[in-house]
Amino acid sequence: MVVLNKIYTRTGDGGDTALGDGSRVAKHALRVTSYGTTDELNATVGMARLHASGELDQRLSLIQNDLFDLGADLCRPEMEKDAEAEYPPLRMVEAQVARLETEIDAMNADLSPLRSFVLPGGSALSAHLHLCRTVARRAERLSTELATQDSVNPVAVKYLNRLSDWFFVASRVANNNGQDDVLWVPGANR
Repeated sequence: MVVLNKIYTRTGDGGDTALGDGSRVAKHALRVTSYGTTDELNATVGMARLHASGELDQRLSLIQNDLFDLGADLCRPEMEKDAEAEYPPLRMVEAQVARLETEIDAMNADLSPLRSFVLPGGSALSAHLHLCRTVARRAERLSTELATQDSVNPVAVKYLNRLSDWFFVASRVANNNGQDDVLWVPGANR
């Protein structure tokens, strides 16, 4: 378990930070940007939860916990050395992706098919979930870029891909099961 007695350490004052394996990299390194964006996503989920209740709020709570798992996964490079580690690193697993897929299917079952793209908006919760969706997509883009340069758990990337879909479907649920979706009208303001 993590114990945080002192919040500032001064170890990053020179512009570098420690990864999960103890190595130090620049604070602007792509790996740090990837898990930092995951942290930003978690904050946007917290904002969305201010407008959520019931089952949707419970699911968002699970996602927030998953996002900490994801950050722990992304901050630890060199997956091939996982077996040698004194403490096995936390990695995203297929069961987390499968849970999202099950929830997407359940939420989508009551929604009418779309005949147009949906504009972010409608209810406050829906608008916040669309923001979550776009930050999840950015985190995914950064993680896939990182994977071209360094080791990244492929399940972490898959989770982010599914998560943005989850936020889209949940945004429609938050709009009275899609009845209050704001639809794009191509060229409407020409």
